[in-house]
Amino acid sequence: MSAMDSNPPLIAIVDDEVSICRALLRLLRVADYRAEAFNSPILFLESLAERVPDCVVLDLQMPMMTGVELQEHLARLADPPPVIIITAHDEPKTRERCLALGAVRYLRKPIEGEILIDSIEKAVRARRRALTEHSANGAVDRP
Repeated sequence: MSAMDSNPPLIAIVDDEVSICRALLRLLRVADYRAEAFNSPILFLESLAERVPDCVVLDLQMPMMTGVELQEHLARLADPPPVIIITAHDEPKTRERCLALGAVRYLRKPIEGEILIDSIEKAVRARRRALTEHSANGAVDRP
């Protein structure tokens, strides 16, 4: 990510652990990303009415709604953002489900900052390229 980027990507962090949110916010802001943290999947879903982030860093184990359930909601968007799963509970069936739903990475906590930043950068680059190609092909947005 370049500090010279005039339109830094917006990264959403969805994790019920406040300490994880704070740490990831610091990490992403130092890397010149715009970042927002949500301690509730419900609040994050409500925020989608205003803007869709360029990438979502998503925890799996949360009250009220699991990360898998939230990922299912995101997959139904016209242009869903890439999702990077972070979890302390790495279960093969859950991993398979997340990847089948389109997660671009599945990382186990504790997360190495460099790996997360690299994953976000690749995901954002691929999304922007896909959206640009979508626009260049004369695609019409769905109502």
